[in-house]
Amino acid sequence: MPETIETDYLIIGAGAVGMSFADTMLTESDADIVMVDRRHAPGGHWVDAYPFVRLHQPSAFYGVSSTSLGADRIDERGSNAGYFELASGAEVAAYFERVMRERFLPSGRVKYLPMHDAEEKGKLEVDATPLLGGGAARIRVRKRIVDSTFFDTAIPVTHERKFEVAEGVECIAPNELPRRAPAHAEYVILGGGKTAMDAGVWLIENGADPGKITWARPRDSWLINRETTQPTTRFFNQSVGGMALQMEAIKAATSVDDLFDRLEAAGLMLRIDPSIRPEMFHFATISIGEVDLLKKIERVVRGAHVAKIEPRRMVLSTGEEVEIGDGALCVDCTASAVAKRPPQSIFEDGRITLQMTRLPNPTFSAALAAYVETHYTDDAERNRLCVPVPLPDMPEDWPAATLGNMTNQLAWSQEQDLRAWITDCRLDGFGKTVRDADRSDPDVADVLARLKVAAMPAAMNLQKLIGAEA
Repeated sequence: MPETIETDYLIIGAGAVGMSFADTMLTESDADIVMVDRRHAPGGHWVDAYPFVRLHQPSAFYGVSSTSLGADRIDERGSNAGYFELASGAEVAAYFERVMRERFLPSGRVKYLPMHDAEEKGKLEVDATPLLGGGAARIRVRKRIVDSTFFDTAIPVTHERKFEVAEGVECIAPNELPRRAPAHAEYVILGGGKTAMDAGVWLIENGADPGKITWARPRDSWLINRETTQPTTRFFNQSVGGMALQMEAIKAATSVDDLFDRLEAAGLMLRIDPSIRPEMFHFATISIGEVDLLKKIERVVRGAHVAKIEPRRMVLSTGEEVEIGDGALCVDCTASAVAKRPPQSIFEDGRITLQMTRLPNPTFSAALAAYVETHYTDDAERNRLCVPVPLPDMPEDWPAATLGNMTNQLAWSQEQDLRAWITDCRLDGFGKTVRDADRSDPDVADVLARLKVAAMPAAMNLQKLIGAEA
C-alpha cells in the first residue's frame, strides 16, 4: 500500500511562483503544505539556468516576501552601474534553497518532495511518484491543489529545438558558452529574446569581437528601460515619474505605434536598432549600457526563423541561405520563456491555478493570490481581485496587459487591508516609494498630481486602442 499523506494544500512545482505562494501562506495562515517538484532542488528553472543569467529587474522585489534577496546594493561597475543589484542565477537558486531549508522545513508545516512526479488521481487526490524509483505516496488534500506550473517555463538547456543541426556544426545551449567560447573565434546567436541579448552582452563584455558575431533574430523587441524599475525614494523621479510619463503617453496616443513612439521619446522604452520597428514585446528589461553593447553587433539576420544550420551556412524558413564562419559556435537561445495559454479562473473548487495578476511580477502575483486565499471566503470575490493579465507577445498586446494591470490595481486599492498588505509586501516594489515620498517637495507633488490626472483618461484611451486593434 502506498504511503498516505494528508495536507491542507498541495503545491505542484517548487519554482519561484510556488515558493512565493507557500511563503505567504505560512505567514498569513496556519495551513500545512506539501510541495511536489520534478527537480532536485527548489527554484524551478533557476536550477538549470545558464551561468551568466541575471534578473531583469532589481533583486529588491523578487523571490518570496518574507526573505530579502541580495543586500539592496547599488552596482558600481558594468552595464548595470548606478542601479540596484541584479541577482545572478546561482544567487537566486541558492536563495530558494535557503528559504526552503531555513524557513519552510523548520516551520514543521511544509513537506517537500523533490524528484517526484505529481499525477492527479481525483479531485483532491494526487500520487507523488519518485523519479528514481520507489513507491508512490498518495496525497489527500483537504482544501486545494495549487498548480504553479501553468506557464511551463522553457529554458534553452531543456527545450526541444525547432531547427535542424547538421553534423559538424557545434550548437550549444547558453549554459555551455563560458566553457566552449574560448575555442572559437566566431559566434552565431540564435533567437531574439532576452536570453539572446544576455549571450551577446556576455560575449562582448568578455572580449569577443562584435564583428565576429552573427545574430539571427527573427523579430526585434521593444525593451523596458531598467532605470524606470528602480525602487525606493532615491529613484522616485525615474520610477513614479516614469509612471506619470507612461500615463500621459497613453492618454495622448492615437495608435499603438504612436504610443510606443511616445514611450520611447519619454525614455521608458528602448530598442536596439532605431531604424527597425520592433514586432515583439515580452516585458524584457534592460539598461541603456546593455543596449549600447548590443548595438555593436551589426551582422543581424532578420525576418525569418532558422530552419537548419550546416557548416558555413544557415538555411532560413524562407529558403534563404546565410553564410556563417567556418567552425562558428552557434548558441541556441530560441526557447520560448513561457507557454502561450489562454487565462483561466485562478480560484476554483478545490483548485488554485496561479497566473500573473500584475505583469511582469510572477512572485508578487503568487503572494497576492495566497493573501486573497487566506483573507477572503468566496471564490467569486477572490477571482474579482485576482484577474489574470494576458501575457503580451507583440506591441499590439501591450494595451490589454497594461489595462489589466491598472484594473487589478484599482480593485486592490479599494480593499483597505489588502492595500496595506501590498504596500508592506517586499515584492510590490513601488508602494513604499509612493508612501515614503516627501509630498512637501514640489517636484514630488507635481509627479503625483500628474499621475492622478492622467490615469483615468489613460485607462479610457487604452480601451480605444484595444478596440482599434481587434
